[in-house]
Amino acid sequence: MKIRDRATFATSAIRSQPVRSTLTALGIGVGIAAVVLLLSLGAGLQRFVLNEFTQFGTNLLSVTPGRKTTFGMSGAMINAVRPLSLEDADAIAALPQVERVCPVVMGNVAVEGGGHTRRVMATCVGASMPDVWRFSVASGRFLPAGEERRARPLAVLGDKLWRELYGERSPLGEVVRVGGDRYRVIGVMEPKGQFLGVDLDDAIYVPVARGLELFDREGLMEVDVTFRAGASSDAVTAAVRRTLVARHGDDDCTITAQQQMLDVLGSVLSVLTFAVAALGGISLLVGGVGILTIMTIALGERTGEIGLLRALGATRAQVRWLFLGEAAALSVIGGVAGLALGGGAAFLLHVLVPALPVAVTPWHALLAVGVSLAIGLGAGVLPAVRAARLDPIEALRAE
Repeated sequence: MKIRDRATFATSAIRSQPVRSTLTALGIGVGIAAVVLLLSLGAGLQRFVLNEFTQFGTNLLSVTPGRKTTFGMSGAMINAVRPLSLEDADAIAALPQVERVCPVVMGNVAVEGGGHTRRVMATCVGASMPDVWRFSVASGRFLPAGEERRARPLAVLGDKLWRELYGERSPLGEVVRVGGDRYRVIGVMEPKGQFLGVDLDDAIYVPVARGLELFDREGLMEVDVTFRAGASSDAVTAAVRRTLVARHGDDDCTITAQQQMLDVLGSVLSVLTFAVAALGGISLLVGGVGILTIMTIALGERTGEIGLLRALGATRAQVRWLFLGEAAALSVIGGVAGLALGGGAAFLLHVLVPALPVAVTPWHALLAVGVSLAIGLGAGVLPAVRAARLDPIEALRAE
């Protein structure tokens, strides 16, 4: 029996029962669609989170006051026994592996300028912020070096804040009021977007010493540290910790490495993707049971046909492959239909909810077709083996 004859046999068997074949393929298709859609959402979420955290680079440490305990809350938002100071930031900057240090204080303030008032996030930082956060200046300049302590009333506007206050007019040299005090605008930042829901463009950047006065704080909220390429994150973390312990007399700060957060997020997202795939796998299991049931019914209906094929010289292996081919064809049809359905649903979700991260990759397409084929072959094995074992005479007699 030629391969073309086998294909003709399988397709004719599918066409002879269009409703049953459609429902069988639909069972696989729904399962594949569920898997593709869920994996697309999981992959989109993973890509979104990784993009959020890597936009500031990976050679980054965050030092916050207060030691994390079982409940994981650092002292960044409350007063610590020994707050982080600008002197602590200087001591960290003196370490050989450290490239730059950016002390940070944040708070919500009202900004008045250009005849408008807007309540935004005041990000009080040092002059090294553009290098540490990979944030560029669009016009003018950023805070000059040394402003961490001089605390002159200088301000740099985020892109969105500039447009809200001044439209397209240049704000350089203008005076804005921040918390009631007058600040001279010396620059505008390039658009940066959001980080975990915080709009970095709808913000004003002022010297950190002004932030300590503005929000009446004794210490910094955090110190962001970048270290040299090739340096070990663990080694730099240990060096920073030793420095702070020597200055504070106790290990009272939390040091979080960017790579550590990425590793944890990667593990969490991998588990999430696996769980999502497992949920979709239940639908695939149901589809596989459907193919097994339909192929078993087809075996009983075509017993005489099998006997005739054996009488004409078809071997057991050929009969077995005829049934497997039919099962594989049904599953592939269902897989392709499910891929189109799942991909279309993912695209529609992204159109309706643009903020929802969705990513359909070629890997998903190959996985969908491969899994559907494997399920079809697996479900068709038992009926195919039973068909091959039928006695030709008994099969013809059943007809």
